Order: sequence, then structure tokens, then C-alpha cells
Amino acid sequence: MNIDYSAILKKYWGYSSFRPLQEDIIQSVASGNDTLGLMPTGGGKSIIFQVFSLSVDGISIVITPLIALMNDQVENLSKRGIKAMAIHSGMSREEMKVALDNVTWGDYKFLYVSPERILTERFRERLPNMKINLIVVDEAHCISQWGYDFRPSYLQIAKLRELLPSVKVMALTATATPQVVDDIQDRLIFPKKNVLKKSFRRDNLTYKVRIEDDKQGFLLRTLEKSKGSGIIYTRSRKKTKEIAEELLKKGISATYYNAGLSAPTRRGRQEGWIKGAMRVMVATNAFGMGIDKPDVRFVVHVDAPDSLEAYFQEAGRAGRDGKKAVALFLANKSDSVRLKKGIAEKFPPIDLIKRVYDALGNYFKIAVGFGKDVSYDFNLADFAKTYHFSLIQSISALKILEQDGYIQLTDEVERPSMVHFRVDRDDLYKFQVANSSFDAFIKLLLRSYSGLFTEYRPVDEELLAKRAGITRDLVYKFLSFLDSQKIIHYIPQKNTPYIIYTTERIDVNRLVISKENYALRKQMYEKQVGAVISYIEDTSVCRSQQLLAYFGETGSARCGACDVCEALNSLGISNLEFDRIRNDVKALLKKEPLLKHQLFFKINGIEENIHWVIRWLFENEQIVERIDGKVEWKDQ
Repeated sequence: MNIDYSAILKKYWGYSSFRPLQEDIIQSVASGNDTLGLMPTGGGKSIIFQVFSLSVDGISIVITPLIALMNDQVENLSKRGIKAMAIHSGMSREEMKVALDNVTWGDYKFLYVSPERILTERFRERLPNMKINLIVVDEAHCISQWGYDFRPSYLQIAKLRELLPSVKVMALTATATPQVVDDIQDRLIFPKKNVLKKSFRRDNLTYKVRIEDDKQGFLLRTLEKSKGSGIIYTRSRKKTKEIAEELLKKGISATYYNAGLSAPTRRGRQEGWIKGAMRVMVATNAFGMGIDKPDVRFVVHVDAPDSLEAYFQEAGRAGRDGKKAVALFLANKSDSVRLKKGIAEKFPPIDLIKRVYDALGNYFKIAVGFGKDVSYDFNLADFAKTYHFSLIQSISALKILEQDGYIQLTDEVERPSMVHFRVDRDDLYKFQVANSSFDAFIKLLLRSYSGLFTEYRPVDEELLAKRAGITRDLVYKFLSFLDSQKIIHYIPQKNTPYIIYTTERIDVNRLVISKENYALRKQMYEKQVGAVISYIEDTSVCRSQQLLAYFGETGSARCGACDVCEALNSLGISNLEFDRIRNDVKALLKKEPLLKHQLFFKINGIEENIHWVIRWLFENEQIVERIDGKVEWKDQ
């Protein structure tokens, strides 16, 4: 049966055609194949599984670790008239029960699930009653221990496949090295390898590296001359504010964003920047996931990220409209020093990791043998202060505990207040008759929000107060009273990270942090950091070629526009001729060091071109002269 997927795309999203590779991935899964789709940031991954699921009966299970993105997608689907539900660690047991009941017996098309919830007892009980048409694994690189964001909870997906043996898998990611690509398919038990890949090459995006001691001064001068909207990434919350204030002094419209700001403030600044009220967003890496702003003309990194995966994803937020854009990496010698120092900070002593684990159980007052699958609101700063750990020690230790499968730490999640009626309409009427002072408020609540009897619905206390002509505090008291009388279940708004115990708390003496895994992860992290340092320092290979080679794309053409290509262009010879001469020099000197005149006469070509290339190789320290006068190739 031929299905017109374009018609579905047009009906729900208004697009007349798919982007490259989108329909190919849909067709691959529709043909009964487990499929890994590899597409760069901004390639439109979510539309792929959404269109497929809308073309067949049943519901898709979408596994993603990003609660904020999960909630955004549920909201966006709902606006299009498509029923979707999210289940994650920030929900109470009762919320999850109601949500699963609705998904099981309602006409939902998408169930978004955080990975640690897919094999809970309640989820497994409901699974046989759901007609599942697809398992979607978003951010699929998280399943690989070789990936830059490994999450052990993703390994549970293989067990989900055992429960749903006939259901196909669509795995999607924007960042994966060749090793990670193979590992994803192995971990997800693909019967045969099946990767559909879009080139990571972005012809409209120019990558540049500038070595600057005064990064901020260079940044200010550059932005005064540039046009368009952009993002400036820094690793420090303090620096987001400092840089934004300096830009404002120069008359450049800017604001800043970091996880230390309140949720309403972050949301307001994000929406203002997207709409163009502010030209520049200065942010930590807390900003950007799920942001849909196609006309970003530049992304600047004033601090080095600790992996090229992270850099590529963040830089890739520029130029999604296909027009010319720039990704600028400002670096200096201190970046390499800080990155190397960060290795020790990321991997604290095993004894300290165990002390953090023990302190965490005491912090939540969890007895040994208890706590499994329970989520707890978590204040990192308070925890570190209470037990005299540094913030860096705490977060690094918690991440290692997470990678060893003991806990899961979520990012900060903003949750609106939620209300669900626990009684039916008949019992509610009896309560209203017996408690006439609450009658008007209950009627207001029911007029303002639909679906309160069947599911948890977000409510806005400020809006209810305005409509009722009372204070927000009084609305809170009314809702709390109705909750105490078991008329509703009221969950006040909160904005906090969560800790989930994926196993029961164990005695710290039984806690095992594998030295082999610890050493392996440290080695992988050192490799990632080394790749970033190499990217900063290598001035002999086109920036685009360097990034593409890291992700397994070799043999690509030079971009012709990055800082490396600009330097080569100034030599006045073609890229092809430069590469030929450079490769000849490298091949000769790899065999044996040569005197300058010997090297010169062994190379074929126009003498002036050979002279310029050899001079360039000396200036960029690709070749060096030894004490004996011979020239040798310097390995990078």
C-alpha cells in the first residue's frame, strides 16, 4: 500500500516537501527495517517519526532523556490536534498511573517516556494493552559507552524490545562517530546494520578559529561590525551576565541565559530573542536544545567545550535557514590548560565518589534497601554545602554514579501546577452542596480547564486569581484545601532537578565503582578533550574537513572560507595543488628526514608553488628543521 507521507506533512505542519533523508528514513521503517538516522542539528528529526506514526494505526513510544524537550513536543503536537502524553521522573506515582491509563484506553498517537521509566512495573503492566507501532530512540548516542553523553538507563531499551519483538526501532541522533554508530545498532539489537546518513557538511556555515588573548575585546569589535542575530556560548554563568552587559554598553541589543535564572525569566528571554526583541543571546550550554530560530547568523564560543560533539551541535544552531552563517571559536593558550585540568575534576577519586553516594542517601533520609524508582527533588548547592563538597566534586561524582547505574540526575525541569479531580461528578456535586463557600471556585476551575476528571492538567494560579477577583495566595489555599479533602490532587508549581534511585540504596561498603570502567571513561574523555585541543591548534587542515573527519566523513573538499582556507587562498594556488604538494612532502619526510634542497628537488610541480607550500608548512610548524639541518615531518 502506497502512503502519501507528503500529504500528512502538509496537513499537520504545512510543509510542501520533506528535507533530504527524512522520507527515506520513513520508507525504511515502513518497509520493516530497524533504522538509524544520522542527521545534523536542525535536520528535522522529530517530524520523521511523527509523520510515520500518523500514517499507521497505534501509538509510538518515544524515548528521550530531555524532559523539557519532551514537554515542548507534547505541547506542539497538541496544538496540531495530535494527542500525545509524556511520562518522566518528575511525575508522581498517581500522575503516572492516570497518564498510563489514558494512553492505554485513549486514542493517543505518541507516548514520550524518559528511559528510566520504560521498565517500571506499572509501565510493563500496561504495555500489552497498547498497540505500539514504533519504538523511537531519540538522542540515540546516549546508549553508547563510547558516546559523549552515555546514559546507562538507555541500555534498558534492549529489554523493551524483548517485550515488543515485532515492533521496529527508529533511532535518531545528530552527533555520532563511526564507533558510536556501530555501537548504537549493536545495543539496540538491529538484526542487520541499517544506517541512513545525511552528510554533516554545512556549505552555508563557515567555521573559524581565532587565537586571541583579549577574547572579550575582539568579540565586542567583531559584533560592532557584524549584522544579524546570534548566540555567544560561555561555560560560566557569571560571564553570561558580564558579556551581555558589555554588549549593551556598546549599543548591541543583548541578554543572557543560564540555569541560575528563574524559569519565567529564562522563558521570557528565550521568547524575546526568538522573536527578535534582542539581537544576541549570551548563554551557557543550558540554552539551545529544541530552539527553533532559523535565522541565527553567528554562534561564538568564548570558552572551549570539552568535546567536538558538543561544539558541533552548538555551532550547528547557526544558519538553519540555509543562508550564510559563521561559527567562531575564540581560543587562547589557557583553553588547553583548562581542558586538561578539567580531566581531573571530571574524575574525582573513587573514595570521594563513595562518600558522595553515602551523603546523598542521608540527605534524602533513605534507608539502606529502599528508594528504588523513587524520584527526589534535588538542590545541588544545598547538598554540597551541607556535606562540605565543592560543586564540581559533587556534580562529577553524581555523573559517575549515574554512569554506573546507581542513580539518575535530571536537568532542572520547570513544571506548572497540576490538578486532577479524584472524585466523579456526582460526589463532587455532593461536596459543593455541603461546602457552598467553595462552589463558585470549583465552577471557575471547571470552566477554565477541560479534562480535569480524566487527566492531570496544568493550571495557572495567577489566571484563576484574576478571574475570581481574589489574591493568588487565596487561590493556593483553596486548591490546597480541596487537595486535603481528597476532592482534587493538587501539585504546586516547581522548578528543580531530580535524583532518581535506579536501584535501592546499598551500603556504601558494597558500592562498586569499576576501576576498569572508570579508567576507560577517563581515557575516552581525554581523547575527546584532545580532539578539541587539536581542532584549536591544527592550522593545516580546513576546519570543515577536521570536523567531518571526526565524524567519519573523509575525502571531503575544502570549504574555502574558514581561517585555514583563507590562509591557503592567500598563497595563490588551488586547494588541489596545495594538497598534492603537502601530501608529497609528508610522504617523503615520513620515510626519512631530508635537507631543504633535497626535499625541494624531489617534489614535482611549479617551483614557485613548491616554495610557497614548503614555506607555509614551516610557518605552521608542520615541518621543522633539526640541529643537523635536515627537515622532518612533525606529527600532530
